[in-house]
Parts: sequence; structure tokens; C-alpha cells
Amino acid sequence: LLTGPLEETNDAYAVAKISAIKMCTFYNEQYGTNFLSGMPTNLYGANDNFDLTSSHVLPAMIRKFHEAKKSGGPAELWGDGSPLREFLYADDLADAVIYLMKNKEASDIGEFVNVGTGKDLAIKELSENIAQIVGYSGEVRWDTTKPNGTPRKLLDVSLLTELGWESTTSLKDGIRKTYEWFKRSRGQVFTFY
Repeated sequence: LLTGPLEETNDAYAVAKISAIKMCTFYNEQYGTNFLSGMPTNLYGANDNFDLTSSHVLPAMIRKFHEAKKSGGPAELWGDGSPLREFLYADDLADAVIYLMKNKEASDIGEFVNVGTGKDLAIKELSENIAQIVGYSGEVRWDTTKPNGTPRKLLDVSLLTELGWESTTSLKDGIRKTYEWFKRSRGQVFTFY
């Protein structure tokens, strides 16, 4: 953290997260508070944002494959599929946060603790998993005029593992649960401002 330049497509988001971590650190030092900072990886799950103009990669793919399956047309995905990403089911993040609050002190983790699975996969492999779960077997078109983003995003979760917590939801199970929620909730509005 803070050892290199911020990725330009995420710099505002990164600055906000870093500011919150630093605020907790300085409150703990100055006022003796016990704020714990967790830095989650890419999250997904029920109530996610499936809007194609503002969602993240995993929920966008769920929606794109679902709609392509219904229409019989191709699924169009951004980039070339090569970037590596780590994903954590949102319920696992909640479990980790509760675990840390009940069992650890700020002094146990230092400035922050990464919360993730410690495993990544290529976006292309993610797309194959989602297509299988959705039941889509049609054409996938990669739009290489769209950005790939950072080549790799993977957290070192060794501290969290040492503290006694590991995620329990496999990526495929999490995608399956998220897709089931998505199908049940199609009447809801998925646009976030």
C-alpha cells in the first residue's frame, strides 16, 4: 500500500479507501480507539449492482450471459480476458468482519488487514465459469477496444489466515448463489448513482 502510483481508472476510489485507513490509524494513535480496517478484494453477491454502465466485472458478466441466453445472441465482454482478479463472496466478507470485531484488536492487525481468498483467476476463466452456471453456450465476443484494467489484482491474505479466518464460499458456489438471487430479483432496479 502506497508504494507505487495508483491505477488511473481507480484512483479516486483508492484515495478514499486509503484516507479511511489512515483516519482509523490516527484515531487509534491519538485517542486510543480500537478501529480495525479491513481491505476487501473484489466483492460480489446478492444485492449487487448489475447495471451494465456502472457494475463491476462479475455482476456485469452474470447479466450479459443471462441476457445473451434469453436472446440467443452473442455475449459481448470487455477487454481480452487476460487480467487476473480475485473475488470474495459478500457474505464471507461479513463473516470476516464479525470474526475480527469479536476476536481481534487493532494492535493484532496493524494499519489494515486484507480480506480475500488469496486466489485469482483470469477474467476469461471467470467468464467460462459464469457461462456454465448461467447455462449459456453461445458465442463470446471480446471487445478489445475496451480496457482490461490492471493486469492483476490479488491480495496477500496471509495475515488474515494467521489471525484464524479463511473464506468458505467457493467461487462457483458464490456465483451460483448470486445468479439465483439475480433471477429472483429481476423486477428490481439495478441502477446506482
